[in-house]
Amino acid sequence: MRKTFGWGTAAAATMVAVAAVAAPAGAADDRPARVTGSAEFALPYGEDGDVRSFAFDARSEPYSRPIPLPGGEKGSPADATGTVRVAHWLATDNITVRFEAAVDCMITSPGHATLTAIVTRADEEARDFLGKRVGFSVQDGGRGRDRVGFTWSASADQNEAGQWGPSRIGTCLAPAAFATVTRGNYTVRHAELTAPPTDN
Repeated sequence: MRKTFGWGTAAAATMVAVAAVAAPAGAADDRPARVTGSAEFALPYGEDGDVRSFAFDARSEPYSRPIPLPGGEKGSPADATGTVRVAHWLATDNITVRFEAAVDCMITSPGHATLTAIVTRADEEARDFLGKRVGFSVQDGGRGRDRVGFTWSASADQNEAGQWGPSRIGTCLAPAAFATVTRGNYTVRHAELTAPPTDN
């Protein structure tokens, strides 16, 4: 039996994917962009017996996050909301470490999405993630052909002195989807970025 820590008892990999409902033929599709589903994936490097999974329930919400900077008063066309849940079963320790993050940005293209989220809850083993922004990429290639990517194992940065350390992740930034889904499914519903609202 796997021993788990922290919030929740159901592993993220068991969450049911939310399927997008097709628009009627000929109808304009003005629904927001969306990324849903949960899946386990395999890393293309450092093979081990661990089980890693992400669960996404994210949707675009343009111009919903104004920022106090010139040009940012109305927010961004890539503003988004929702939740990402991460679970990592460590085979050597027989525990599952989890964290949860609140989505703040998402950009899509047909079959692809890049999103970021701020970590709001984390097990003790992942407490260093609290309050930090993490990035994800999703490739919806159809069942059995999905892929994901994420920032914390594939990104680093240098400061002005040339010293290396963890990257600061800006909104909607993530690497390409480098890891292959082995179980589960993701659905990306694309929507074009929209112009800012007009002042009345």
